[in-house]
Amino acid sequence: MRLTVVALALALAFACAACATPQAVASAPGAPAPAAPPSFSAPALAPQLVDALVKQHGEAARARAALGVKQVVDRWQKTDGDAAALTRLVEDQFVADPAQQEALLARFETAFEQVDGHLLEAGRALRWWAELDTGPELPVDGLFAALDAGAHLTEDLFASKLAFVALLNFPLPSVADMDAGAATWTRRQWAAARLTRRFATRPSGEAELAIARAGAEAEAFIAGWNLWMHHVLAPDGSRPFPKGMRLIAHWNLRDQIKAEYAAPDGLARQRLLETAMERIVSQTVPAAVVDDPRVDWNPATNAVTLAPAAEVEELPKTGSARLAAPPNASPEPEPDLRYERLLACFHAAQLEDQGSPSAPTLVARRFELDMEMSEARVRGLLESLLQSPLVPRVAALIEKRLGRKLEPHDLYYAGFLQRSAYPEDKLDALTQKRYPDAAAYKKDMPRLFTALGFSAEKAKYLDEHILVDPARGAGHALQAARRGDFPRLRTRIDPGGMKYKGYNIAVHEMGHNAEQTFSLYEVDSTLLAGVPNTAFTEALAFTFQNRDMELLGLTKPDAGSEQLRTLSDFWAAWEIAGAALVDLGVWEWMYAHPKATPAELRAATVQLATGLWDRSYAPVLGGKGSTLLGVYSHLISSFLYLPNYPVGHFIAFQLEEKLRGPAFGAEFERVAKFGRETPDAWMRNATGAPVSAEPLLRAAEAALAAQQK
Repeated sequence: MRLTVVALALALAFACAACATPQAVASAPGAPAPAAPPSFSAPALAPQLVDALVKQHGEAARARAALGVKQVVDRWQKTDGDAAALTRLVEDQFVADPAQQEALLARFETAFEQVDGHLLEAGRALRWWAELDTGPELPVDGLFAALDAGAHLTEDLFASKLAFVALLNFPLPSVADMDAGAATWTRRQWAAARLTRRFATRPSGEAELAIARAGAEAEAFIAGWNLWMHHVLAPDGSRPFPKGMRLIAHWNLRDQIKAEYAAPDGLARQRLLETAMERIVSQTVPAAVVDDPRVDWNPATNAVTLAPAAEVEELPKTGSARLAAPPNASPEPEPDLRYERLLACFHAAQLEDQGSPSAPTLVARRFELDMEMSEARVRGLLESLLQSPLVPRVAALIEKRLGRKLEPHDLYYAGFLQRSAYPEDKLDALTQKRYPDAAAYKKDMPRLFTALGFSAEKAKYLDEHILVDPARGAGHALQAARRGDFPRLRTRIDPGGMKYKGYNIAVHEMGHNAEQTFSLYEVDSTLLAGVPNTAFTEALAFTFQNRDMELLGLTKPDAGSEQLRTLSDFWAAWEIAGAALVDLGVWEWMYAHPKATPAELRAATVQLATGLWDRSYAPVLGGKGSTLLGVYSHLISSFLYLPNYPVGHFIAFQLEEKLRGPAFGAEFERVAKFGRETPDAWMRNATGAPVSAEPLLRAAEAALAAQQK
């Protein structure tokens, strides 16, 4: 029988009730209140508990007992029960027999695959109307999206004592422990580590619900932040962009800058996009122009006027309250909503801080628990790129190719890629004809996988395990968490079909989905499902995205094109490294100023973005004081996500050396199903070396030398 989310919730509720201490049970009406239990120190009780286990199981159990008891008492709270409850738990649940330990680990593996998988499906269903382009939204859709069906799961796992059983019987290793044991650990040891590390923190249900709500509200804000480009006027009042072009910030605006390199008259439009993006960061965009095609805006002067009726597109049937109201030409800037949403994410993360003594900030959790690479190491990787002497040399090559001095928007230079030779409208026409809807892309997936180098059998297998949905936003890949459920590929499909930007994103997300399929369905233990951190799944997705033009039949790689792609990867990594450092700096600033207002956060973000720009980017791109490094939407809605991207570029380049050629499909599958060991252990298995920026830097230097001959 298929276990539903409701059944799981009831099971957990009964488990909690069964494990409740006598003090937690309500007294009968009229009965005297039970006496408060005497206070006790769980750590002080630890030696007695260990001695009791040794007496019960023998001296051979002492080391395991001491470690398990310590892990339990370090997380025991007053609400978990008194000394008798703690003693009873330890004596009843400690498992000494190796065969029983294996059975216990298998129990957790089976149960958590079902719990995590079904809760993920519930969340996907609740966010369905907010995330997918299924028709007009209702006001209630945002409330559904903010509801996290699993918000209290970790809390319930501790309350039911299941978390304590895991911590009592299996080690909770640090990143240093895992790196030290990487060469000798068995897969069973890795699976046990992944089981216990999910309990390294103990967030409250309130914290998890707050994070879900803040994240959903920030995502909704970003998904609705679009510009109708026909109404973004040039300084002289002309309309450089065609009717119907609706671009989401920041993704589409950035990608439009990239697309304009193929247009002979694209420079003026790039400068216009740059000005608009900088106003997004400074929050000086007039509120009236956001996602409203009835209003014209001149970013250079910030003037707003009502658009002539003949220039207004047909209004989308989105259920938007904005479009239901009469248009207005007020120049008043949007309130600091961008930074209100970011502060809400910060305050939600603060609630989680209280249950995370070993990683007491989101910054610490992102590096120590999620990336499993120290902040210092990641900073070092990013700074090695920013300070590389290759940057001005590559910039000089770009200047030569463009025939002009570089400008701030050349941060997004895409001319190394062969797609830069094709005007965006030609690419749009091709992809719209090929993919008029999500079903057409889905139908073409077996061919795409085969063209990438997967066998016909594996292409069919991947196609059977990946579903395609039309996204309201820019697009994303949504994994599955249990076998029997399938990953989802989500990309934006405009009226008339999938434009090139949507196609490019779809190929990237398809890489995520392929990894998600192999790392769930083919890993030897679902406790190890996935990859070490988000940078790795981004890296594997980049290996797909890099070949999007090849999949359209427009290019074929050769030595020269590979050199240019290497330089493109180098420039893209350099670009996103700065955005990642701003993201990190903003979160550190919020922790240093926890009572900041949105206006103060805006000012700090601008200062951080411009400061880093002037230090590391203005010397090659000019534009002192540019805010472009603060424009990424991830900064607002993704809880310190951006460092994954540049590290992903480093990882992708290391992987490319193994994934090139006819063995791409087989090698991709081999590395993707390795599972969640540490980043360096995973990379050694994949390439023979730990994570490093050096392969990209060496290859970029060689490619630069070849291009300069």
